[in-house]
Amino acid sequence: MNYSVFEVFRIGIGPSSSHTVGPMIAVNRFLLEIEKRGLIKQVSEVQIHLFGSLALTGKGHGTDYAVIAGLVGALPDQVDPASIIPLVESIKETGRLMLMNTIEIPFDFNKHLVFHNHQSLPQHPNGMILQAFYDDGDSLHRNSYFSIGGGAVLDEQEILRTSKTSAIVKETPASTPFWFDNAADLLRMGNEKNLSIAEIVWGNELRYQNAQETRSKLLRVWDVMNASIERGLVTEGMLPGGLKVKRRAHLLYKQASTVGGKLSSDFQSMDMVSAFAIAVNEENACGGRVVTAPTNGSAGVIPAVLSYFTRFCQQQRTKTEIEDNIIKFLLTAAGIGMLYKKNASISAAEMGCQGEIGVSCSMAAAGLAAVLGANNEQIENAAEIAMEHNLGMSCDPIGGLVQIPCIERNSMGAVKAINAARLAMMHEGGHIVSLDAVIETMRQTGVDMQSKYKETALGGLAINVVAC
Repeated sequence: MNYSVFEVFRIGIGPSSSHTVGPMIAVNRFLLEIEKRGLIKQVSEVQIHLFGSLALTGKGHGTDYAVIAGLVGALPDQVDPASIIPLVESIKETGRLMLMNTIEIPFDFNKHLVFHNHQSLPQHPNGMILQAFYDDGDSLHRNSYFSIGGGAVLDEQEILRTSKTSAIVKETPASTPFWFDNAADLLRMGNEKNLSIAEIVWGNELRYQNAQETRSKLLRVWDVMNASIERGLVTEGMLPGGLKVKRRAHLLYKQASTVGGKLSSDFQSMDMVSAFAIAVNEENACGGRVVTAPTNGSAGVIPAVLSYFTRFCQQQRTKTEIEDNIIKFLLTAAGIGMLYKKNASISAAEMGCQGEIGVSCSMAAAGLAAVLGANNEQIENAAEIAMEHNLGMSCDPIGGLVQIPCIERNSMGAVKAINAARLAMMHEGGHIVSLDAVIETMRQTGVDMQSKYKETALGGLAINVVAC
């Protein structure tokens, strides 16, 4: 298990962390493996084979565009999102691409990018095989990669070495200042050492970089989250993909800002939260810059709830105090997200949408409770309540696009997170269901869920609503 916050919060691009960010990272890993052997200039041809959910909903999730951009050398946290479509269209037109921006090779979309719609690799539903060839047709390099959720990628050897596909790096208790396997460990450690969950996560994070850099990176995460809200609130038009979904965050925000009109002031803050969440996921649906939190399909929940706190719950705070609370929120939320990654999964292809909206709702509830002054037990309860009422949620995107029902689900998840935090803080303690129990229940539910309800667009709304 990797205890870094930035394995939970990744800066990337839409529309999908598992189908866009992950494949782009996988392609880069593949090319770096070739480059380390000094063979990149000897590559004459590459082939990418997509399996399972990557094949079934890959085109709707932008996997094809992500893979091509990755071949040219783009990385999800650095690439200009607006550059990807023109780049890919140019490659389609010319039939040539600059591999790693180093050597020009032919690229035929029908020959070199293969969607295996009726096959899945046994290790994980989001599998891909990459191959490179010499000019005589002999194999130069081959490897398999698995996009396991939230932009995390394992290759064939790594996934075989792990007992859970959600584990990224196996660390030992001796190498980690505050080792925890589950929520019970977090609560016990907090009581023994008089530490909050945020302080425990902070202590572990200092293994990866110093305090100043950690603080700067966390505030950068919030800056990207907040920027995606701001862009989404002012942008109008249609979302791409053919469903003819009209962007609505701008109008929602305008309506919510007008007290005394059709809407009651009693609901103003909740209407704002919905606008914030929808704004982010409309940006995501357009392939814009977002933070996987912990996935792209659920990228709007945590920014919306944190924005609710900064705009409606803080009174006369200094800039430093505001930043401290933002960091506490993100650290607490990340700590909860680590538990889901370790003991279940955040991949919708494994868990359904409970692994995306459910997890982000749970994380957001914990983060909000923390900055509202909750103790560790109340934070754990908030996270549990939020997931308990997302159990069994399927992932059934219409047309394979991260639009319907995905965008509205972020609004519902954000509002539910706020309610969960409030319920936990009004409770006197001694709740019956633990967070560990609900995480295990989520895992079992995901295992039992039929594959047609897990990001394949073969069941649920995806087949009962006609995608025009």
